[in-house]
Amino acid sequence: MNAVDLSLQNAAPAWRSSGGLASLGSRFGTALPPQAVPAPHWVARSEALADELGLSGWLDTPVALEVLAGSAVADGSRPFASVYSGHQFGVWAGQLGDGRALLLGEIETPAGAMELQLKGGGLTPYSRMGDGRAVLRSSIREFLCSEAMHHLGIPTTRALAVVGSPLPVRRESVETAAIVTRIAPSFVRFGHFEHFAHHDQHAALRVLADFVIDAHYPICRDAVNPYAALLEAVARRTATLLADWQAVGFCHGVMNTDNMSILGLTIDYGPFGFLDGFDPGHVCNHSDHQGRYAYARQPNVAMWNLHALAQALLPLIAGDGEVAEATSELALEALEPYRTLFPATLEARMRAKLGLATAQDDDRALIDDWLKLLASERTDFTIAWRRLGTWTPADPSAVRDLFIDRAAFDAWAGRYALRLAAEGSADADRRRSMDRVNPKFVLRNHLCENAIRAAQAGDFAETHRLLKVLERPYDEQVEASAYADFPPDWAQQLEVSCSS
Repeated sequence: MNAVDLSLQNAAPAWRSSGGLASLGSRFGTALPPQAVPAPHWVARSEALADELGLSGWLDTPVALEVLAGSAVADGSRPFASVYSGHQFGVWAGQLGDGRALLLGEIETPAGAMELQLKGGGLTPYSRMGDGRAVLRSSIREFLCSEAMHHLGIPTTRALAVVGSPLPVRRESVETAAIVTRIAPSFVRFGHFEHFAHHDQHAALRVLADFVIDAHYPICRDAVNPYAALLEAVARRTATLLADWQAVGFCHGVMNTDNMSILGLTIDYGPFGFLDGFDPGHVCNHSDHQGRYAYARQPNVAMWNLHALAQALLPLIAGDGEVAEATSELALEALEPYRTLFPATLEARMRAKLGLATAQDDDRALIDDWLKLLASERTDFTIAWRRLGTWTPADPSAVRDLFIDRAAFDAWAGRYALRLAAEGSADADRRRSMDRVNPKFVLRNHLCENAIRAAQAGDFAETHRLLKVLERPYDEQVEASAYADFPPDWAQQLEVSCSS
């Protein structure tokens, strides 16, 4: 592994010499270089993200491919795999960690300090029985969904690039390797805190919490109890994140505590899915046999995970004393904003999706009855919301035709018309506002599958085309209207699991 002086390259990343989880020492992980993949080649790159980070010039250089394929370590980069633990499917799983992810370090960007991470960069001490690799299929899924979520306006880690390789990797079948470059202000998870709390390493737990507060929640430092304030801040961010997910019909699929970001970001795209036909009980993860992470259960699971984080932070919230009932009450108080903020935020999101400019007492019933109407016939979630913007009492057909039970729709639409009239809604203005929050394009599984199949045959053009469409999800993009069509029948047979 050769060090590469990126300062010789145009627009090279400015690596930070201090900061980041790696700066906390060996208790928090292991420093080691990535393992290169043979014959690397570009599969996809996010030019939009590269522009935001000031990396466009560098990404066009040969050395960028070397670094992001794990073939070289940039001068100033400090590759590091972190250790964490967590609950998986509600059961304590013990030590986990970056089994196939490797932090390259922090860089300075116009958006502030960002961590670069390779996913699929080879074995680490935390790989357990895994091979430390990612495959082309899962890498394209993560790349596209990370960028799609960002352009939907949902907090998320980002994806800069995918590097492919002919290296064979065995999953359910033999596939080829790939590496995703992920970007985020921090990849710290709930599970990092659980790890040190579980092992009674309270000094390390405090170091970690102080690091997160100082780097990402500095206002918490001035609170009477900074660690309770940290818990409350995370609960608030998680509440708005879950409201965003529910409003757009996103299913994470594996909401383990080690997949929950301390910054309230969507993290670790594996068996995710966007709803096609609306089914509150939809389970997108074929491995989730009990349906723990079904769409409708996601808000309660997030609260469960926050309780696990609270339990981990109890020794710090208690200070120098024993963890007593008063300490537990303080932690529960810190979580309470989630219970109020999530439903209030989701209701506000749904009201905006209905094109309502004001709040009235009966709005919740109107929202709930619309969702029940969608669920009763498994009406396509994205298409129904988007078409609703075109609805008028004089021309209801585009929405009405989505339903077999026209009378049920007509009854609801009559209430909707009265509600709009009550605030003097103008149809043209309402449609414009609704089109800004009801996407026309989301990353449906069959769209992703088409891109994957083409890429596996050596054609990456569909990945590029799909990315460009997903970068403008709220625009009409008439030329790309096929990407907004109803899913084909074969899409119902697609399955994604934890290996996805």
